[in-house]
Amino acid sequence: MHEACGIFGVFGPAGLDAASLVYRGLFALQHRGQESCGIAVNDRGQVTLHKDMGLVGEVFGDFDLRQLQGSAAVGHVRYATTGPGSRENAQPLLTRYSKGVLALAHNGNLANTDVLRHELEQQGAIFQTSIDSEIIAYLIARYRPQCETVEDAVSRSMDQLRGAYSLLVMSRGKLLAVRDPLGMRPLCMGYIGDTVVFASESCALDAVAATFVRDLEPGEIVVADRSGVRSLRTHCGQVPRPCIFEYIYFARPDSCIDQVPVYQARLAAGRLLARQHPVAADLVIGVPDSGSDAALGFSAASGIPFGKGLVKNNYVGRTFIKPSQAQRVSAVRIKLNPIRASVSGKRLVLVDDSIVRGTTSARIVHMLKAAGATEVHVRISSPPFLWPCYFGTDIPTADELAAPHHTIEEIRLQIGADSLGFLDPDSLADMLGKPGATYCDACFSGRYPVLSGAGNSSGLLLE
Repeated sequence: MHEACGIFGVFGPAGLDAASLVYRGLFALQHRGQESCGIAVNDRGQVTLHKDMGLVGEVFGDFDLRQLQGSAAVGHVRYATTGPGSRENAQPLLTRYSKGVLALAHNGNLANTDVLRHELEQQGAIFQTSIDSEIIAYLIARYRPQCETVEDAVSRSMDQLRGAYSLLVMSRGKLLAVRDPLGMRPLCMGYIGDTVVFASESCALDAVAATFVRDLEPGEIVVADRSGVRSLRTHCGQVPRPCIFEYIYFARPDSCIDQVPVYQARLAAGRLLARQHPVAADLVIGVPDSGSDAALGFSAASGIPFGKGLVKNNYVGRTFIKPSQAQRVSAVRIKLNPIRASVSGKRLVLVDDSIVRGTTSARIVHMLKAAGATEVHVRISSPPFLWPCYFGTDIPTADELAAPHHTIEEIRLQIGADSLGFLDPDSLADMLGKPGATYCDACFSGRYPVLSGAGNSSGLLLE
């Protein structure tokens, strides 16, 4: 499983070192994308861009930041979900057109990418990248000459976009923050004095000492310019469908998304697991880092002590794990290692956030038993993955997923666990502490809130 992307932007008074703020904000969002990153800075209408493959600390040094002068900036960290990983696909994207320049940073995936790209190419559009974000930038640039303002052009573009998109759009004089009408990907705002700050997660606001103000509403466009900050809500009003997996895995536990603290949601998932799948055991451990919070919740609800059973190598990033099956298996041992003194002779409850193919889980169970664990009972703080995601989560095709082709008992046997339990999909709203909450759980249920123009030929259920 890989993260979605992360975006961060600032708009402040003259003299502000915007690039340094964005640099710090991107560090706080590094968990959302470790493949490439970039920062675009606006200095009185002149936009400068620096981006490359690699982590934030690898791409930006003191010299690079000194070249990025300006009081407004947008930044991006990326994991490829549409288009291959390459420097040309790194963001922000910089577009020069008849009205000037646009810098765009995008988190999410469009569901109608192929349809839009084909239509635009038939009309003469030439694309320089293979990512859906360029389609968004092209639409805005195309509509801008027909519109009075750049926010009007963004609004018109939203009429054609289907899918997940949180955007930062920087023109010569404005910074726009945009959340899609379903609110599928998070986006929040805050202030440092007179400087407005936008971020994918609230933890990035904390990193720059910004005061959190609120999450953007689904469908909202927030405009920051020299006259102040204002909001357009012409696309608001749909039933929100935020991605449930933000709470299970993507977001940092110190973030709060749509008024739900991520850490509390993960504790709740563990408590629910303990009630739904009780087991006699000596120790509860989590797969670091994503399973640790749910493991704490499981321990609290079950009364089984919580302990540390696995050590994670923090110097191995997700980009280290290569896509081939053999490399995935060998990389598990480099990333994780059992603490023999903690697990030997014990019946363990092992809590993780998900099972995708099952190969990683099998390797972890094998390692723990080789280290002396007498039993390993696996508990997963999400329902089984049954469907691929089209909205920015790198879930493989259904052919690669374990759950659509095997019963839970078969998966248990494949991973070598003594028992296996998944979170009940009907309890996801309880995990959020919001009975009756609406969210996107298509990867578990197959109910997609939006889909591209391909229709329902693949058997996907549409809400």
